[in-house]
Amino acid sequence: MHRLRTLIVDDEPIARQVLREELAGFPDIDIVGEAGDGEEALSRIGVERPDLVLLDLQMPGLSGFDVIHRLPSDALPVVVIVTAYDQHAVQAFEAGALDYLLKPVGRERLEKALERVRSMRRKTAEVAESLARLGDIPEGGGRRKIVGRSGAEYYLIDVNDVLAFQAEREIVWMITGRQRYMTTQPLRAIEARLPHSTFQRVHRNALVNVNHVHKMTPLSSQRWMLTLTNGQELIVSKRQAHNVRQLLHW
Repeated sequence: MHRLRTLIVDDEPIARQVLREELAGFPDIDIVGEAGDGEEALSRIGVERPDLVLLDLQMPGLSGFDVIHRLPSDALPVVVIVTAYDQHAVQAFEAGALDYLLKPVGRERLEKALERVRSMRRKTAEVAESLARLGDIPEGGGRRKIVGRSGAEYYLIDVNDVLAFQAEREIVWMITGRQRYMTTQPLRAIEARLPHSTFQRVHRNALVNVNHVHKMTPLSSQRWMLTLTNGQELIVSKRQAHNVRQLLHW
């Protein structure tokens, strides 16, 4: 039996105790720790690498959504939202949460949530996409996450760290300053999720983060070359040249 390494995150000690006692009745649950706030949760997630995080949304300091925004890109647990407020639960669930639990948490409802978690245990891509959709709920800084794949691993990448998206036939690459990742969505779907003030389509096969454009070089009256901050060069199509010049205040 694969044991689910579980972290309980809630600022209320009594709420954590209730969850711990309820989880004790499930033989495949291994509670690896508790956290009383968002900062501690992120620290424990980085160290323990849990399979499952039961995450309260309303906490002082970093909220549950803030924790999701700051998850280590190489440690993506299944997240089940725990909240006392229906509206927050619905917002999280519609955004992509795997499941949610309303306080006080009952055993029957908890069992159903754990069944969903078990069914997702090896579906790494689906877990990453779920967390990325939750990341579309802006935190204070308005950060968002995009799922990228490198080998067999999936990562959540902050969109501010993305230099460009580039399509090569059926594959769309997400380019960062250090490496590139395969995306899990087509370019058109990615464009619909991105802030248009930051990302500009420069070609039918490319989206560029204008904050990472190092220079623009004219190739002709209607052709431009963009050089990104990592040195990569991209051609701007004639169709998009005017929009790019406007966006960059040329």
